[in-house]
Amino acid sequence: MSDKFVVTIARQFGSLGRPIAKQVSEMLGIEYYDRDIVDMAAKKLELPVSTISDYEESAKSAFFNMSYPLGMGTNSIQDTIFATQKKIIIDLAEKESCIIVGRCADYILSDHKNIIKVFIYAPYAARLRNCVERLNMQPEEARRMIAEVDKAREAYHRQYCSYSMSDKDYKHIMVDSSLLGVDGTCEVLVDIIKKKFYLNK
Repeated sequence: MSDKFVVTIARQFGSLGRPIAKQVSEMLGIEYYDRDIVDMAAKKLELPVSTISDYEESAKSAFFNMSYPLGMGTNSIQDTIFATQKKIIIDLAEKESCIIVGRCADYILSDHKNIIKVFIYAPYAARLRNCVERLNMQPEEARRMIAEVDKAREAYHRQYCSYSMSDKDYKHIMVDSSLLGVDGTCEVLVDIIKKKFYLNK
């Protein structure tokens, strides 16, 4: 199949969604976009990458530290950054087959004709273990980051997409990464993607 396709991956913190996305892109031989989108947005807006990150999908975001209830309210900088990243994501999906991590890509590309929308999760205990063993966090730091980042990502997603990032009605695949681990999860996802887009023919 020669048509371009895109795989969007949303994930819980500590579920290893990012390394899974990266490995799947390598196995398929397609591009992988994650923090690159922040760099591109910073360049377009002529802002430091740190400024974009502060307003972006992050537990440290100034957006989430305002006096609004979490996920409510917005401001012009946040909206401008989202609009810029939205255009970048649409352009990337039109240019080439790729995997895009986070940043509401599933919502932004909902009308794309060749798309698979994935949500990667894992039980709390597995995520805590991943944070300690793979990300070298102390247990208390890991517990805090899981709570804060999940809350921030969920609020960001609800703000711009109006639905939960884990809502099954807006996903094609929801996978517990602790079931098969990184390698096994990647193999299953690659097999599904190849079948969906007839990549073996």
